[in-house]
Amino acid sequence: MKRSKFILAGLVSCLSACFSKQDQSRMVDKMPVDLETQFALSALPPRLRESATVYLLDPEKGYYVGRTGTNGFSAFVNRTQWEWAEFRQDTYEAVSYDSAGSKAYLPPFFDVAAMRASGEFTPGQIRDSIIQRVKDGRYKPASRVGVSYMLAPLLRNHVGNEMQNQVMPHYMFYAPYLSDEDIGGGWVPGGYQPFAVNSGPVLDKAHSIFNYIIIAAGETEKAKIVADNEDLLKKLGEYKAFLKVDPAVVKNQHQH
Repeated sequence: MKRSKFILAGLVSCLSACFSKQDQSRMVDKMPVDLETQFALSALPPRLRESATVYLLDPEKGYYVGRTGTNGFSAFVNRTQWEWAEFRQDTYEAVSYDSAGSKAYLPPFFDVAAMRASGEFTPGQIRDSIIQRVKDGRYKPASRVGVSYMLAPLLRNHVGNEMQNQVMPHYMFYAPYLSDEDIGGGWVPGGYQPFAVNSGPVLDKAHSIFNYIIIAAGETEKAKIVADNEDLLKKLGEYKAFLKVDPAVVKNQHQH
């Protein structure tokens, strides 16, 4: 009897530790509101920021409206790349959408965040849920051609199989179902010709509603963006060491 109790206690302890570890992996940190707001808005051109809606992330619940805008544009900081089926703590993507993009593309981002926050889904289950919702028609592409401004001075996400800091402000145009072959595009160093991106192998071409045609900001524009956001870059570097970049020696690190 004592042996059974000992084994049971050990099992409970092990399960508790495992769930605790999963919970820690699931939870992302809560960014300071002012920093998260500033970073999110940096995705937009300055002329659109004042009247844009800003969504902030509550790691225990998901996204909520931090500020209501009036111009149809929205901005937020994405913390989970669902297509990679993993819970990372170091994904930081400042994203913005126009009105059509906000209606079509915010729901998947927000659903991912809510599922992650709930603790009821593994990364693989979240990925599979998004894929199924695309195939079921719950998620649809934008109703018209539009643009997602990605003009933040820093982007940290997957580049191939590695996480990298990228300094590549760019423009993303909604291009569901299109590929490089369709547009005669392709990656060149710097991203200075149009190229297409997709969700990787998780969605076939017939369901590739999250595809974009991307073109990078030119060197002059990029240099101005970095200079104008020097204060933001400093704050991000102080907030997380892995977000630290030196504006004086910024290099384009994006690969495709």
